[in-house]
Amino acid sequence: MKQKFFQLKSFFSIHTFKFSAGLAVAMLFTISIMSFTDDSHYNMRMISSMKDSTDSIKKFKNLLPDDSNISSNMENVRVALNPQAVSFVNAYIKREKTDLTKMKDWAKPYFALYDKILTENGIPVQMKYLSVIESSLQPNLVSWAGAKGPWQLMPDEAKRYGLLGKNGKDGRTDFTQSTIAACKLMNELYDEFGNWMLVVAAYNAGEGGVRKAINKAGSDNFWDIQYYLPTETRNHVKKFIATQYFFEGSGGLTTMTVSEIKNYKNTQASLAQTENTSPDGIVSIPVEGKYLASVIASNLEMDLTTFNKLNPAFNGTMKSGKQYSLNLPEEKADIFQARKQIILKESVANMLSNANLSL
Repeated sequence: MKQKFFQLKSFFSIHTFKFSAGLAVAMLFTISIMSFTDDSHYNMRMISSMKDSTDSIKKFKNLLPDDSNISSNMENVRVALNPQAVSFVNAYIKREKTDLTKMKDWAKPYFALYDKILTENGIPVQMKYLSVIESSLQPNLVSWAGAKGPWQLMPDEAKRYGLLGKNGKDGRTDFTQSTIAACKLMNELYDEFGNWMLVVAAYNAGEGGVRKAINKAGSDNFWDIQYYLPTETRNHVKKFIATQYFFEGSGGLTTMTVSEIKNYKNTQASLAQTENTSPDGIVSIPVEGKYLASVIASNLEMDLTTFNKLNPAFNGTMKSGKQYSLNLPEEKADIFQARKQIILKESVANMLSNANLSL
């Protein structure tokens, strides 16, 4: 989908003026428009495109869009940080915190533009953080490999998406043109892999590199294939997760694996069939260890039947030693996070007690 934005252009054709006052007004209006061209901090076309939306910068409050249809559009899904990313994310945010904090302010108009274009192209708005880790939103950045612009598009991609003009102008440095092109590329990669984490990986390593990693690992789960990817690529994905976590306060659809998304959708379907239970406000928390469903439900004052509907096959997965995406209502998730060590100890004690009784 191609989106046309309003561009700030003025053309005055002055043949004759009967009154000098009319000439003065026209000149003042022209000067007021031209004065914007010296602003080196913002992209001119980007800012003008937002003036028509009742000052979208002032209305900017939250990077997450207000989407009521969470069952069909999962952009509002909030998930805890995957345990396999914790150490990297903590170190990355500690190192980049100052710059990322400043970006929360100066990047608002850029993010507003990204949100608009990404949404119109059917891409989660959180994918804008790919541009953050690619270039820190610097339009003139050029990599050693020839990638250029805020989305760091390669020369062949620039040609394929018509960004190289005959006059030598490179559309990769234009926020609007490059974002539209990046959307086309991301949609192609998503059609190939069906997962946004893998899109981030393929954006860095190429489709072939990700396909090889999937074939070697025998899995399409990023956490399974990560060590079959180049170090730069797996760290690229973790930088994306860290950046989203910093700006959003949690992970989401774009930081979930294929299996995690499937589990979440199954939970949504189960909730939809449960009377007086709303699917909204569910938080997914990756857990490992000998937790027991009954102990968690008791500590959180949840009905065990409701807990099991949210978390099918929970006890079996825990006994096998695998990781599980624990689904809890948002208010219960906070309690679990605060008491999870106590809950784990009680669960283990319960298992040992039952084992002794069976002897």
